[in-house]
Amino acid sequence: MVGTMAPLHAFTRSSRVRGKTTGVVSPVPVVLPGDDEVLLDAPDDALGPALVGAAGGDHTPAVDLLAATRRTGAWEHRDRYVRGLAAFARSRPEWLDTWRALDPRDPDGLLVDAQRAVDRAWDSPARAELLREVSPLITAAARADNRDPVPWRLALDHARGARAGHTYFEELWEAAVRRAPHHHGCHVAALRYLASSWHGSHRECLDFADRAAQDAPEGSFTQALPLRAAYGYLTDGCGPEVPRERLDAAADRAAALSARLPAGRPWPAELRNLLTYVLVRLERRQDALEQLRLTGPYATSFPWDRGAEDPLGRFLEVRRSVRAAVASGSPAAGSGGSVPARDRPGSGRGGRLRPGDH
Repeated sequence: MVGTMAPLHAFTRSSRVRGKTTGVVSPVPVVLPGDDEVLLDAPDDALGPALVGAAGGDHTPAVDLLAATRRTGAWEHRDRYVRGLAAFARSRPEWLDTWRALDPRDPDGLLVDAQRAVDRAWDSPARAELLREVSPLITAAARADNRDPVPWRLALDHARGARAGHTYFEELWEAAVRRAPHHHGCHVAALRYLASSWHGSHRECLDFADRAAQDAPEGSFTQALPLRAAYGYLTDGCGPEVPRERLDAAADRAAALSARLPAGRPWPAELRNLLTYVLVRLERRQDALEQLRLTGPYATSFPWDRGAEDPLGRFLEVRRSVRAAVASGSPAAGSGGSVPARDRPGSGRGGRLRPGDH
């Protein structure tokens, strides 16, 4: 196992160590949007017109949007747009099918189609078999533009779903980071693979995430990779305990990144929703309220869809709980103290913080 982690670590060597950054606390009462103003998985100003065009059967706005991300090397935005367009195409496929028929070699159409195919296979009981059939489409998307790391993120996800061996996964990983050393999506895919293949080895996953974050530029979403590792530990329910300070440090690093991003915008919303979830699990209600302020009206299905059929309702429930706890000045509003079990996301029992207590 150690031998498997080493090649991945080679691409995330620590180049600098940053100090701990605590959550920012607003000096004035926090005003949040009303429940009826909150939107779930809202697209940003760039993706929105592409989805509107697709709803009308016009693929041209999506073509222009994704071509611009390739031209400018905006790989993180490209990754998010590809996933959003592919999700829309699963229920409204006509516009994508027309795009693919008119220009079957277009790198962007290939990539959205490959993402759609992987998503469709992932939800099937015959996942492994269906994923094997998708491989040629992912290969074609990767060959269509050799600079693009997003097909390699998709290949990493595909390898995890197909239960590929470590050697093959490492080859994909090396190809991905050659194209974009700090691409957040590729790092999340690698973290998920390590978590699934080394079930319960959360300290090793945190080590990998910490190395990646320490090497990443200040504004990179890979700064928040330790937060993903902390979330994995808190929702897994197996393996030895991870020291509380490591979980706090992961949340602090993500909070520092969140503070550098614009408030009340859709594209940082998933980071802030996940950070809110983790902060509530860590009983840091005041810090969670600050993230809710920065999030504004933008809720995301992840992580609130874990164990909840209504992610928006779960988000609003947790938001009310956080606001009430801070307003009452209860011990749970700070970074310590106990939290009633009913206030924990998805929790049905009290007691001290434990992995899987969600």
